[in-house]
Amino acid sequence: MTYEEIMQKLEELGSVQTKQIYNNHGVKEPFFGVKIGDLKKLVKYVKKDHELALKLYKSGNHDAMYLAGLSVNPKIISKETLQDWAQKAYWYMAAEYTVAQVAAESDYAMELAREWIKSEEEMIAVCGWSTYSNYLSITPDEKLDLSEIRELLNQVKNNIHGERNRVRYVMNGFVISVGAYVTELGEEAKQVAEYIGKVEVNVGNTACKVPLATDYIKKIEVKNRVGLKRKTCIC
Repeated sequence: MTYEEIMQKLEELGSVQTKQIYNNHGVKEPFFGVKIGDLKKLVKYVKKDHELALKLYKSGNHDAMYLAGLSVNPKIISKETLQDWAQKAYWYMAAEYTVAQVAAESDYAMELAREWIKSEEEMIAVCGWSTYSNYLSITPDEKLDLSEIRELLNQVKNNIHGERNRVRYVMNGFVISVGAYVTELGEEAKQVAEYIGKVEVNVGNTACKVPLATDYIKKIEVKNRVGLKRKTCIC
């Protein structure tokens, strides 16, 4: 399918109800309001066309941008493109999911995660923490920098409650990811989770809740899934 055909199909799949849900979460026009499940059905028409995926993200249309993230090849995407994507990720769904998941599977995962975490721009910092969390979920422990992860856990412990809104959310998610995927640091992650307790995040006019890290990690332990890595974090 061509770019024009994809955009036409997205418009057809959009709904007023889904648009309202996205509106409540903070998305901006242009977008059609397409359910994630319907976007996934279009991946097969885009996946082998890297340039088409890049064009979809460049459109600035949320639905097209999300589809691009599901379809692009993270192993051939350039660092410059990922940096551009991060700059264009104006709201949390693009930052925490689309950009972070693709970046985590790219050759520049750690380089960009470290760079973005330090950003003074909220959504770019969000990209950084979420990229690191996703990277933990797909990378064998022996390839991880455990001392750096400890430092980041300590940073969360000391700073989370004074951080920017969505940065608080992804910092909390980072603690959960360490507890879920990094076996050697599981106890330390639980200690940090216990210390930070409930994390307050303004989620707008939605029913979304911030997961309590202690409870979330405990559920993973009960299921005996601590340390089990994912094949992909793009979803």
